Amino acid sequence: MSQHTSSSTTTAAETDVAAGPRSSGAVIAVEDLDVRYGDFHAVRGLSFEVQRGELYALLGTNGAGKTSTMEVVEGHRPASSGTVRVFGRSPSDRRTVRPRTGIMLQDSGFSPDLTVLESVELIGRLTGRRDTAQRVLGVVDLGHKTDTMVSQLSGGEKRRLDFATAVYGRPELLILDEPTTGLDIASRDALWAAVEQLREDGATVVLTTHYLEEAQQRADRIGLMHRGVFRRQGTVAELVRSLPASIRFRLPSPAPAPAGLTPAADGSYLLETFELQRDLKQLLNWADAHAVELQGLEAAPTRLDDVFRAVDAEPTGS
Repeated sequence: MSQHTSSSTTTAAETDVAAGPRSSGAVIAVEDLDVRYGDFHAVRGLSFEVQRGELYALLGTNGAGKTSTMEVVEGHRPASSGTVRVFGRSPSDRRTVRPRTGIMLQDSGFSPDLTVLESVELIGRLTGRRDTAQRVLGVVDLGHKTDTMVSQLSGGEKRRLDFATAVYGRPELLILDEPTTGLDIASRDALWAAVEQLREDGATVVLTTHYLEEAQQRADRIGLMHRGVFRRQGTVAELVRSLPASIRFRLPSPAPAPAGLTPAADGSYLLETFELQRDLKQLLNWADAHAVELQGLEAAPTRLDDVFRAVDAEPTGS
């Protein structure tokens, strides 16, 4: 039974970062994107693609460059350098790109003096997509609020209105920026049910969120940014394989320790492994053979938040 570390393993996720864009048929294609604010380099040499029909989660620490990247993709900010294409066109070609794209920002800035119905109808006219306000308000359970002023909505209701305007007309590309912030459980479930229905109809979804469990449960692929660059990219399975799982336990005194393991300062033992099932079985066999009770035994597979913390802890030049 040996203790493993992640330093000697080259993962598919890390290979994907190096590879950059894979095909010319992507809904979103970003190549060597740089975004600068004066002397501050917010995004550096970023390359990735989002394929048709997938849910791609762009995650990162605060200040990682996610917002700057998405503002360029949305056509709200020009790139300092590099190439960005949405449906094969520049995001600044709003006449072509905007009608096919639904965007849910963190704060859509609706006029407080408009009603819920007027807000949806206004966005519908601006996007050029065809739909009915009654349909999308029904999706987010705001059908009874049509005549309510935006200023009178709760925070959660405003987020549901944001989502309703984003999905108006069933867009081909849906960009969701922290979509479930401020929503209760029922509203979150309804939002994701609507997203899944759009995906069944062929829509492509880009998600940014601080709720990592949402990304782990729903994303086909994930890009992890830190200080303006990608540190990891791949499927959830690929990302979690980049770090070892862990087994923790304590031993009663004066039981012997398994070969190769030394206790931590608190007396517990930690085994890190890329072969969780195999090494856990070996440990249990060892305990049985030595008639030792493993106290406080915990076996934890790697989760996305473990990868996220590891990226945050990496030195800038790694």
